[in-house]
Amino acid sequence: MRSSELIRPLPMSRVAIVAPRTRLRDALVLVADAGAVELVGSLPAPEGEEAEALRRLERARPDTTGQPARLSLAAVDAATLEATGARGLLAGEVELRRRVALTREHGRFAALVGWTPTRIVPELEERLEQAGAAVVVLPRPAWVDPPTLFESTPVRRSFRPLVTTYGVTPYADVDPTLFAAVSFVVMFGMMFGDVGHGLVLAALGLFLRRVKRGPLRPFRSLWLFPFTAGIAAAVFGLLYGEAFGPTGLVPRLWLDPVDRPGPLLVVALAVGAVLLSVSHLYGIVNRWREAGPGTALVSQTGFAGLAALLGGAVAVLGWTISEPVALFTGLAVLVASGVLLGIGFLAAAGGGGTGVTQALVELVDALVRIASNVLSFTRLAAFGLMHAALGAIVFAAAAALWGGPAGTTAAVVVFVAGSAVAFSLELLVTGIQALRLEFYELFSRIFAGEGHPFLPWIVPVATSKEES
Repeated sequence: MRSSELIRPLPMSRVAIVAPRTRLRDALVLVADAGAVELVGSLPAPEGEEAEALRRLERARPDTTGQPARLSLAAVDAATLEATGARGLLAGEVELRRRVALTREHGRFAALVGWTPTRIVPELEERLEQAGAAVVVLPRPAWVDPPTLFESTPVRRSFRPLVTTYGVTPYADVDPTLFAAVSFVVMFGMMFGDVGHGLVLAALGLFLRRVKRGPLRPFRSLWLFPFTAGIAAAVFGLLYGEAFGPTGLVPRLWLDPVDRPGPLLVVALAVGAVLLSVSHLYGIVNRWREAGPGTALVSQTGFAGLAALLGGAVAVLGWTISEPVALFTGLAVLVASGVLLGIGFLAAAGGGGTGVTQALVELVDALVRIASNVLSFTRLAAFGLMHAALGAIVFAAAAALWGGPAGTTAAVVVFVAGSAVAFSLELLVTGIQALRLEFYELFSRIFAGEGHPFLPWIVPVATSKEES
């Protein structure tokens, strides 16, 4: 794998599948079986004798087995397939007929346009030679964005849903999956800091990895998500001295969130500033690739936004520690970034009195939003403190009951049940808060638009057993 494929979508080629009209079906069958081409165009509704035969078959004998669509290498007769109940082959023919409607004919030839990964083109050409067809690479119109497809890696398989839930990465953009994974795990761990709870979550991740069947099987590829989040929680648990609450099972390497919330709050704001800065760096690169250096310079999610964030942070730090040089340097950077933001807003508004007013309103909103985004990360400290406090309550309740056979039994029950409730409740709340910070504070700077995923047409060729 090339290093560029770790952060960029796979290069896509716009291609035309050209085949003699008499061999069009053969070519389409090979394209469908390859499953490597996304055809361009709006598909018509299913129609024709194959679609009617499939509907009649479904009305007569509803399918309860869920036969997948398949294609036969040789041409087939709809009446024969209906008589033999070959739903899969009929469904395949219906989908093939819908793709035939996308073809454009010229003389003795027919062609379809689509997208395919560039590295697949030679293999696709070799495959289509069997049908006397060819693959022609076409120039990409400047106004058309290719579909997005990323190389599959363990991190992407586990954390990609975190990104796609927000939106599909545009083809021109840098993939934020690795950053999303690291930022989510760090934020989750800081709020869920407990060695015992973290190791339980990590164990659940390892269990998910080993699932072979059952309702959890589709989620097996996500195992790295809970595993890494659990390890991060265990690390922060060591820092807080928490293991199923303040049990004393592990040493405290840093501070007690309940007794010293102030330093925890400062660190939460610092973590937020760092994560926001990195998301702005992604935004600068993406705005440059999408619209050029000018947009990257003045965009709220580009360089101007980053300068406002850093300038404000330096100014606040200088004011806090009574350092005039830092204070005035930060204010100067903040003013300069405001000018850049104003230029960008004014250009988007179109000038004139109304445009100036709109630009000023948007400038004030942008600066307030940057400050509020940083302050949003105080929840890292707040929920970390809440998790520790809940663990302390459960431990204190169990300790109060300890003593004698009945008291000890009651203490164990209270501790186990309370820890289970705390684990479940905090897992839900902390996960939601980490997602909220990811989506609203970080992804809003990385994304300015949305792409569309690569969706190739896939209908495998039937085996001899399936055709019989």
